[in-house]
Amino acid sequence: MKKKLIVSALIIMTLLCSFSSIFAMKNYENVDFVTGIVTATALNVRTGPGTGYRVIGTVYKNEYIRVFAKIGDWYVIQTPSDQIGAVSTKYVRKITANAGTTTTTPSTNTSTANNTSASSDEIELLRLINAERAKYGLSELKFSEDLLKAARDKAQDMVNKNYFSHTSPTYGSPFDMMKAYGITYRTAGENIAGNSTLQGAVTAWMNSEGHRANILSNAYNYTGIGIVNSPRYGKILVQMFIGK
Repeated sequence: MKKKLIVSALIIMTLLCSFSSIFAMKNYENVDFVTGIVTATALNVRTGPGTGYRVIGTVYKNEYIRVFAKIGDWYVIQTPSDQIGAVSTKYVRKITANAGTTTTTPSTNTSTANNTSASSDEIELLRLINAERAKYGLSELKFSEDLLKAARDKAQDMVNKNYFSHTSPTYGSPFDMMKAYGITYRTAGENIAGNSTLQGAVTAWMNSEGHRANILSNAYNYTGIGIVNSPRYGKILVQMFIGK
């Protein structure tokens, strides 16, 4: 019987600063997505929802931003450099694949595939991921032992408790889990998949905008991979990314 295929991507962003302007709560509208991608060459970030507000920064084409709410024709957002402000909705395209982004600085133990506790499957998945990065001239990701343990524990938890989600009933969000494991970082993300083969999972990830963005991000330089056999999917795969 053909195994089901399922994948999901997450990019989380930590809040390291407060809103630079207070907006009236009655003007807020909820949004049905977490992450947006900038479509303008350069997009001003302002202290409020309008061109009359002061410019406090700029985001650039193909950058990912976290979107909190909508006020008229403006989104309240967080930039990759942790500024909170407002940008025009005209120049932001929503990403609906459970996506978001993170920030902070790994103090984890790191290792290459030749000096690691990773299984043969986990080493092979890293090889496949780095082969995709090499096609675009990106540097190889290296294993972080702490992140390996976190990814493996997350994969096992997904199998044990029969769920498929970035948010674990045991560990919370990937950000919560990394914090609990003593992992700090500047940027972080997660891809998850259910597939019978490693190549099948990588192919599915590369065909999905959110997963592909994680794999090809130059903001990451360390990774942890957990692969656990699953009666439902064949294998559950968790790849966590961090940048320092």
